[in-house]
Amino acid sequence: MVKHKEVSPARRAAFDILRRIADGAFSSVLLASEEPKLTPADRALTHELVLGVLRWQLLLDKFVEHFSQRSVESLDLGVRIALRLGLYQLRYLSRIPASAAVNESVNLARVAKLSSAAAFVNALLRRAIREPDYDPSSAAQDPLEKLAIETSHPKWLIVRWINAFGLVEAEAFARANNEIPPTAFRVVHTRANEDDVLQQLPTAEPSAIAKNAFRIANATAKLRELSASGQVYLQDEASQLVAQMLDGHSGERILDLCAAPGGKTTLLADSTGDNALIIAGDRSATRMTTITATTTLQRLRSIKPVLLDAGHELPFSPASFDRILVDAPCSGTGTLRRNPEIRWRLAEADIAKFGGHQKQFLQNAPD
Repeated sequence: MVKHKEVSPARRAAFDILRRIADGAFSSVLLASEEPKLTPADRALTHELVLGVLRWQLLLDKFVEHFSQRSVESLDLGVRIALRLGLYQLRYLSRIPASAAVNESVNLARVAKLSSAAAFVNALLRRAIREPDYDPSSAAQDPLEKLAIETSHPKWLIVRWINAFGLVEAEAFARANNEIPPTAFRVVHTRANEDDVLQQLPTAEPSAIAKNAFRIANATAKLRELSASGQVYLQDEASQLVAQMLDGHSGERILDLCAAPGGKTTLLADSTGDNALIIAGDRSATRMTTITATTTLQRLRSIKPVLLDAGHELPFSPASFDRILVDAPCSGTGTLRRNPEIRWRLAEADIAKFGGHQKQFLQNAPD
């Protein structure tokens, strides 16, 4: 019996995460849950591989189709992921030897019990090495199709942005979505002193968008440690800005109608203090556990979780609250840099559907 070399922890973690994302999970949640199991170096490579493959998935699949002369949909999901990982390393990670990228992808196919595809994976990746200048967008006759391939976005989304913003802005927006964003965070004042935290994060800079928010170019081990202990909360600046615009005050009754995973809810609680009453509503019991866990970690006492569905009549009488936050479900296209898998899950018809949900939630919110 031939014993195959084990796959590196980072590539194995990336492979497993990408398979679960294909089943509907979210990259941010899975990467966070995997972090404690990995060394700092493996953690960084796992993040790079997962997010890089998701950002460039369309382009990588065009490579696969060219080098194999087969439709990517005809391949087993595990084979597709192994190939995407290998091609991403070959095309975008020059510090990784080509031989390592190929061998590890072949071993991934074997570990995933797809040994019959190992020779296919090996042959395709070695052909990619022999043809380093191939451009998948070169065969596209339609300029919009070419742009969609170059920027790795669904064509319908490119067209929608062009209709809304014009070609120049749409192209700039699409290209920006593939850039690695800085990590934004806020200090949790119930758990830590801001000056003490910032001394431990010397490269952090104040946000130009949201007050009391900070950004850091690379998420360091110290930042992750502070996050795990509840002293900081990783949260995009736009998300922080929304909660700040609600302008909650001590002693007020506040309803967060779509609270999970809890970033805006906990910011409100941290800024208004224990004398406020904040009802954190969400229809998902699973997502509600995240709110509860974060509330406990951050030692917040004003948050009261309530399982509810804002799409139906709510159990509150008029004038029950001083302020109401309705962060209704949306397409998420404004977060594509950080959540690149969204672009592959959305369909054009979903945009109108989300709009209908948002209108219903606003109508159901108490006056």
